[in-house]
Amino acid sequence: MTGTTGPARLATRRSTMATSQSQLVADAITARTGQEIELVLVTSFGDVTKAHLTQLGGTGVFVNALRDELTADSVDFAVHSLKDLPTTPAEGLVLAAIPERDDPRDALCARDGLAFADLPAGSRIGTGSPRRVAQLRALRPDLEYVPIRGNAETRLGKVASGELDAVVLAYAGLGRVGRMADVTDVFDPDQVLPAPGQGALAVECRADRGAGDLAYLASVDHPATRLAVVAERTVLAELEAGCAAPVGAHAVHDAGSGELRLRAAVVATDGSEAVRGERTAVLSGTADLKGAAALGRDLARSMIADGADRIVAAAFAERDAPTES
Repeated sequence: MTGTTGPARLATRRSTMATSQSQLVADAITARTGQEIELVLVTSFGDVTKAHLTQLGGTGVFVNALRDELTADSVDFAVHSLKDLPTTPAEGLVLAAIPERDDPRDALCARDGLAFADLPAGSRIGTGSPRRVAQLRALRPDLEYVPIRGNAETRLGKVASGELDAVVLAYAGLGRVGRMADVTDVFDPDQVLPAPGQGALAVECRADRGAGDLAYLASVDHPATRLAVVAERTVLAELEAGCAAPVGAHAVHDAGSGELRLRAAVVATDGSEAVRGERTAVLSGTADLKGAAALGRDLARSMIADGADRIVAAAFAERDAPTES
C-alpha cells in the first residue's frame, strides 16, 4: 500500500459528478500538503441498477463498493457525497475529513428559464428524491412529479428534449459538473430544506490508518461543516430514516456567537402533512461534536413527539407496497 511517499489512491465512483468532486478534494490535499493523489474508479450498485432509489431504500447503494475497496486495503481513502452515507458508522472505517460545504440548496432547471412559481399547472417535474417531492408538492400540488434516475446530464437532457418541463437537482452538484447555466431557480431552505449533509463531501479511510500515515487527509477538514452535518445526520438517525426518506435538515454554525441553529422537516409524500422544528444551542467550540449531536437528538425527539416518526413510517410503507403488474 502507498503511504505518503508515493501517490495516494482515492476510490471514487465513475460518474462525472463523483470524479469531479473527488478531484476537487485531491487537488485541495495536494495544494495544502504536497501529497500526490491518483483516482481509482469504482462501480457501485447504485450506478448500475435501473431501479428507483425509493425502491432500493437508498441507504448505502452508492457507497458500499467504495467501502469494500477500503476494507480490502486496496485504496487509501474514498470520497463520497455525504448525503449518501448511512448514519450508522461502518466498522473499521472513519470519516477522516469533511471539507467545507458548498451551497446545500436545491435548484430548479426548467424550460424557457422559468422559475418554480411560474411553471404552468400540470408541468412535469423530474426528481428521484421523496424529500423533494414531498416539500415541493406542499408548495405546488398542481404540478406533476415524475421519478427519474440517471446522472445530471441525463436528467437535464430530459428537459432539453421536452420530456419534462423541469428537474430538481442539488445546486452544489450542478456547480461541480459545470452546469450552473441550466439553473433557473434556487430554493431557499425556508421553502425546501435540503437533505442532511447535502452539499458536503465525506473523506473516509480505514480507522487503523487515519491518524498515522494518512494524516494529510486532515488538511481538508472543516470543523464548522462537521458540526453542522453531525447535527443534521443525528436527526436522520433518531428518526431511523435513510437518505430516501422525506426528511430535510439544515444547520448553520455562527462562529461569532458559537450558536448552532438547526432546522428539520418531515413531510408526507403527498404534501398534505408536515412536522417541522427548530432548535439552537451555544456550543463550546467547533470541536463540540457531542453538543451538535445532542442538539440533533433533542430536535428529532421533539418532532417524534409531534408524529414525525409516523410520517416516515407511512412513507416507507408506501415505498414497499407491491405494485400492480
